[in-house]
Amino acid sequence: MRLHEYQSKSLFAKHDIPIPQGCVATTPAEARRCAKELGGAVAVKAQVLIGGRGKAGGIRLADTPAAAEETAAAILGMEVRGLAVRELLIEESVHIAQEIYLGIVVDRSQRRAVMMASAEGGVEIEQVAHDRPEAIVKVTIDPLSGLSDVQTGALARDIGLEVQLHDAFGRIARGLYEAFAAHDATLAEINPLVVTGQGKLLALDGKMVIDDNALSRHPDLSQMRAQSAQDTGQETPVERKAREAGLSYVHLGGEIGCVVNGAGLAMATMDVIKYFGGVPANFLDVGGGANAAKTAAALRLVLGTPGLKAVLVNIFGGITLCDEVAQGIVTALGEVETRVPLVVRLVGTNEERGQEILAESGYRLLSANTLAEAARKVVAVASGEAAT
Repeated sequence: MRLHEYQSKSLFAKHDIPIPQGCVATTPAEARRCAKELGGAVAVKAQVLIGGRGKAGGIRLADTPAAAEETAAAILGMEVRGLAVRELLIEESVHIAQEIYLGIVVDRSQRRAVMMASAEGGVEIEQVAHDRPEAIVKVTIDPLSGLSDVQTGALARDIGLEVQLHDAFGRIARGLYEAFAAHDATLAEINPLVVTGQGKLLALDGKMVIDDNALSRHPDLSQMRAQSAQDTGQETPVERKAREAGLSYVHLGGEIGCVVNGAGLAMATMDVIKYFGGVPANFLDVGGGANAAKTAAALRLVLGTPGLKAVLVNIFGGITLCDEVAQGIVTALGEVETRVPLVVRLVGTNEERGQEILAESGYRLLSANTLAEAARKVVAVASGEAAT
């Protein structure tokens, strides 16, 4: 789950990371009021869950409350890389003397968090990593001892930060790690962390990505998504329904829908479809132990995909019961009118009963025993050929 800038910064502030004063606005009038409260000169920043706001004109300066209102009117409703702007962060104007990058990610190869810093802040860190990897310095954080003063001092020194700012930098770096760990984040980033004209460090931008699997421990973060008017507008109806149904779903834009149990099997299924010349429409993992209701919900979602030409249901039943899956397929087909062919592979627990349920349903379904056979059949029917 990605957080908006203002949401990320609110979490940063709880861990003593200095942020500019600001408020959220959803109308030009609210932007004018915010600017007046902040002293007049402000930055008007589009809140979208994607990068590239600045290049798209989604971050602009306004010298007066009236100018803030005019600027807000221009930004609200505009699209940033296909996402409509519905919320703005209005922040006090800051004089910038220097821009720094500071972030934390999970290094899966080390199974630890890694903090990165660079003197080249305010630009996409991926571009810095590509063009000048030596400009990024890193430290690996021990999960037991945490981020040490020695490590923060080394980062500050290696990016050329003035000595008088090392202590403040260390406090911010430790605060960022605390926010990262406390909220089960997979990414926490300040870009840029600026040195102001008064010689202070300030988190001018903020970004956090939370592990979806940990949201049960953070009801406050789940509520952030629900409260944000932007979030629901940035999910397609299918993605929103999938999230609400507890399904792992990614839209891919192809022609062959996929309903599979298990992330690994789902990825393998897409690979084999691609191998035989097809284009998967989606990744969808119904999860282990999927029951009839969940299977039906998954199939209904996939059948609603525009441009769909065929669907492959690939189930390997261990914990998942094939007869439950079969009942879910029949339920979905009874509720959603579809003219696209379905190829079904059921293998494993209660496989025979599952096949009987499908055979007795009256629906015309193509069966397969192996993944290769299923993929060949679904690619054939999607292209208008007869499956063999």
